[in-house]
Amino acid sequence: MTQFDPDIIYAAGAVCWRRKGDKILVLVIHRTQRKDYSFPKGKVDPGELLPETCVREIAEETGFSISLGVPAGVTEYELPNGKQKVVHYWTAQVSNKTVKRSTFVANDEVDGLEWLTIEKARKRLSYDPDRVILDNFESLAKQGCLETFALIVLRHAKALDPATFVGKDQTRPLSDRGRRQAQDIVLAITAWEPQKLISSSSLRCRQTIEPLAHTMNKKVRFRDEISQHAFLEDRDDVARLVAKRVEKRRTAVICSHGPVIPEIIREIAVATGTPHNSILTSAGALETASFSIFHLDKKHPESGIVAIESHDSSV
Repeated sequence: MTQFDPDIIYAAGAVCWRRKGDKILVLVIHRTQRKDYSFPKGKVDPGELLPETCVREIAEETGFSISLGVPAGVTEYELPNGKQKVVHYWTAQVSNKTVKRSTFVANDEVDGLEWLTIEKARKRLSYDPDRVILDNFESLAKQGCLETFALIVLRHAKALDPATFVGKDQTRPLSDRGRRQAQDIVLAITAWEPQKLISSSSLRCRQTIEPLAHTMNKKVRFRDEISQHAFLEDRDDVARLVAKRVEKRRTAVICSHGPVIPEIIREIAVATGTPHNSILTSAGALETASFSIFHLDKKHPESGIVAIESHDSSV
């Protein structure tokens, strides 16, 4: 999980790509004032999570509305003023329809967009850190790991203290802080454009996913089997739910509880043929309103998890 150091400048960007015949083209921008070539990226605004920054910056610099794919790497370098800058990158497939809909107009920040082959992009890019990201992208392309879908496992936001709440646990609502958290995570999660929203039927999960559902204008499917009270009685239903989501091959959000999430992740590993390891364990240790993303190959989801990332929005 990314912890923001106040002494470091954080940014996010993407290797936007599309297919032209049997070739893969990547997007390189020319920056007006700096007169250099790079991938589109930009600094994190206060209150943003990195995925939200990435989507916003790509839209601002290129006019493209994108959906994020797998992580493409992180670069770190020192700026002329001595400060460290850390940039997180994702892949993002851009359809021909999206290219045609672009609202890009040359401006004081970016005055040109170029779609180049990987070989030509490597020569055109002005900086070595960008070439490292391009190398990562090329490796993903060679492995066939660019066309993916994601299972986003979300822990509910901060709820009222169970020690002071009177009533059944499944009716325990979010605290004021939890309600703010539920709003704060919406744009970060929509960066992957989930097509299915699934939630525990417990009130604190319902209230966590409601702002996301409202923003996306999507219905939520509420399930007892990933509620904490039901999970403690019978775990078999969790396996069936996860197996179905893998089989459907559509990006989905699964909102559940701290004790249930490690089991959900274990079942993702089982359904994809992924050996259990410490990375999976860490991905399940989520704070409230935080989420882990499991990227799976669209054509062969049973071939193992392609990538895992986690985002902590609990602070």
